[in-house]
Amino acid sequence: MPITLTVPEGLLSSEAEAQVFTELTDALLKVSQLLGNAFMTPNVVGTINVLPQGRVFSGGKPAAAAFIELKLPEIALATDEAKQAFIDAATTIVERASNGRVSRDHIWTNIVYAAEGSWGIGGQVYGNSQLVSAIQQAASL
Repeated sequence: MPITLTVPEGLLSSEAEAQVFTELTDALLKVSQLLGNAFMTPNVVGTINVLPQGRVFSGGKPAAAAFIELKLPEIALATDEAKQAFIDAATTIVERASNGRVSRDHIWTNIVYAAEGSWGIGGQVYGNSQLVSAIQQAASL
């Protein structure tokens, strides 16, 4: 379940970048009630894109801003409450890690859903029922 964090240079220290990604992963797993799940944990993947100063914009002008994009199968974070919980946690994580270099109102999060049957892991297609089965099997181990 890819997470993409995009920030300008200098917003996060190198140490904070690694910590932020760990915390975003844990937030997703916790909100999904899958913390420690042997199938899901290694399948929360992603990147941190650090762009040169002046290449991140808000209102058409260069800005200190952060963008968090989460791609999920359509069965994940299915309720408004779950979406709100992840977005709030992710915003707090990035805001805290920036040490005051970005404010909450300059952190945007979006959740993008993959259509049924279009999720692939290790070359295998997973529909919603296959994902649920794999998660449940891992939980019983």
